[in-house]
Amino acid sequence: MKIHNTLTRKTEEFVPIEENKIRMYVCGPTVYDYMHIGNARPLVVFDTFRRYARFRGYDVTYVVNFTDVDDKIIKKSIEENITTKEVTDRYIAAFMEDANDLNLDEEHTIHPRATEVMDDIIKFVSDLIDKGAAYESDGDVYFRVEKANDYGKLSGKNVEDLIHGASNRLDNAEASKKESPLDFALWKKTKIDGEVSWDSPWGAGRPGWHIECSTMNKKILGETIDIHAGGEDLEFPHHENEIAQSETLNEKTFANYWMHNGMIQVDGTKMSKSLGNFFTLHDIKKEYDLMVIRFWLLTTNYRQPINFTREIIEGASNSLDRINNAVFRLEDLDKNASQDEILDDEQILLNELKEFENRFIEVMDNDLNTADAITVLFELVKFANIKVSSENSKQLIKAVLDEILSLEEVLGIQNRQKVNANVDEEKILNLIEERNQAKKAKDYAKADDIRDELAQMGVAIKDTREGVKWELL
Repeated sequence: MKIHNTLTRKTEEFVPIEENKIRMYVCGPTVYDYMHIGNARPLVVFDTFRRYARFRGYDVTYVVNFTDVDDKIIKKSIEENITTKEVTDRYIAAFMEDANDLNLDEEHTIHPRATEVMDDIIKFVSDLIDKGAAYESDGDVYFRVEKANDYGKLSGKNVEDLIHGASNRLDNAEASKKESPLDFALWKKTKIDGEVSWDSPWGAGRPGWHIECSTMNKKILGETIDIHAGGEDLEFPHHENEIAQSETLNEKTFANYWMHNGMIQVDGTKMSKSLGNFFTLHDIKKEYDLMVIRFWLLTTNYRQPINFTREIIEGASNSLDRINNAVFRLEDLDKNASQDEILDDEQILLNELKEFENRFIEVMDNDLNTADAITVLFELVKFANIKVSSENSKQLIKAVLDEILSLEEVLGIQNRQKVNANVDEEKILNLIEERNQAKKAKDYAKADDIRDELAQMGVAIKDTREGVKWELL
């Protein structure tokens, strides 16, 4: 497999630390609200990577964290007069519902919470202080960025420019507490009575954002992991700071490969609450099955921006229906097949069938190219619609069906509902006549395309001595 490594800005051959094993960490949500479609993209993309890695024979340990202590969580708990745990439990439960609807493989996902590793976080911070890489200032603890080697190597940012920019953003109170404007918080002292906090050597407080992921990585996966992933908006400062504090403490490479997905746009504009173009999965699934959202997210290269519009989602829904109809048709053919054993002339079709999986692997090996993988899946569906009928053996029908289902499983696609063909008889007859004319003109490619179009509409046709017979599936 090849992966585009953000750290080196190159597409590289993936070499795991341990043979046939992958340790992978994906930055998860801060659980103070329902997931939005921006949260969904990394979850779907890297769940698909994990599925494909397993398909290719890797044993994957896969971690997606929950940030369950944060200013936004505290604010919501105060507004609603409930505990922060009640807030986070509510939205973790909502996350799990959405994860199920997106067909994320939760059975094989580890979900640590920041609040569950507080002792480990405090030790991590203490060890950085002992090493001279962090310092306490009026109850807060900051990381000394000057102690980090190659700070900015992931994001490509220049340290002097970062210091200048940070200086302009600091207020006088914060500036007075820091040795350098670029130093970042590892521990924040409690400021409000009743605010959730933990005892520490520096007084009551809670962890900064970046230290959580470094600690959970180290505790669950080790000091060096194979892959760290997340949205490209996390490259700086979050992932840059994770590298700084982890590599400074452990004196080892933090992650060998970094994968980042592009952002979601709405009608070509960056999604933002302030712009009013912000959509949660909780709202979206009132209109669409979230399987459509998963499918749509995989139709574009994961590193590129992807556009969300109603028209695009409708198109994705229709495309998914085409795949669903092909699967349901094959299931019906399999159930009703009268011939069990493979027929002599079907061996050629079985040989053709193997090529679809080979092409699927070829494109997926190239930095998780799900867009081209879906193209291969549609070509396989077309093959099934044109070349498999009730006259074929059960063995061939089952082989084609199993191949489609196998590739769907890698992509995490489920066939959830049978779509009734909404076509009229006149349209069907016109297409059949158009196909007849194409065959007379020996334009067999066009004839095959029309058969495929009819199959996508849920119409099966059969050439007989009496002419073309058709039926709705």
